[in-house]
Amino acid sequence: MIFVKNRPVVMITGASKGLGKALALTFAENGADLALCARGEDALMDVKNEVEKLGASVIAVTADMLNPRDVDRFVSIVEAGYGHIDVLINNASMFGPGPVLLSDYPEEEFKNVLLANVFNPFLVTKRVLPGMLVRNTGSIINVSSEAGKTGFAEWGAYGISKFAVEGLTQTWADELQNTGVRINLVDPGEMNTEMHEIAVPDCDYPLADPKDCVEVFLYLASEKSASIHGQRFEAQLFSIKGAQKP
Repeated sequence: MIFVKNRPVVMITGASKGLGKALALTFAENGADLALCARGEDALMDVKNEVEKLGASVIAVTADMLNPRDVDRFVSIVEAGYGHIDVLINNASMFGPGPVLLSDYPEEEFKNVLLANVFNPFLVTKRVLPGMLVRNTGSIINVSSEAGKTGFAEWGAYGISKFAVEGLTQTWADELQNTGVRINLVDPGEMNTEMHEIAVPDCDYPLADPKDCVEVFLYLASEKSASIHGQRFEAQLFSIKGAQKP
């Protein structure tokens, strides 16, 4: 168990499936208390029940994190319930249409993907950050992708949005120097998820299970990474025992 002495409060967006669900269960197993949100109520409540069976306290709120009122409501409920937020994992995202050339990309869908994948982590971070700054401590983890470093044909707005998340994280990192709040970036790699199935519908190669991509998140949430700030990690290459640097 990573968190033995203190139970950190870990907020995870997009926690109802895929990587978000794997993160919720793993943090619960390692002694954290959870604040979870997602748009799908039934799936979110299923995760809440699984987390509670592992002995963790959990606040689960059905919310659309593109709506500032929902973000405010979620953060307010969590801060009222726990008193503070120690770790924020900006995991929620969407792929958008299946593989499609930019020249054929639906304009409204392009806007929606950018809102979900860029505006969302900006907005949630902006709401959570004041409490962390008051306490001079906190860990923020943004989820990126290989598509945030290399442009892939037909990955459209998703890849472009992840380039933006990389820049968003770097900007926050520079602005948060010497505040006690650290922000880092994780590329989980290709995983066996619904999103990957949309992106690569005819995938014929093995994919990682989301639960095998969570170790770096535990590290970045723990005091072991207290000096790590503004760095980018590849989840599938990381080991807490073997790698203390990106």
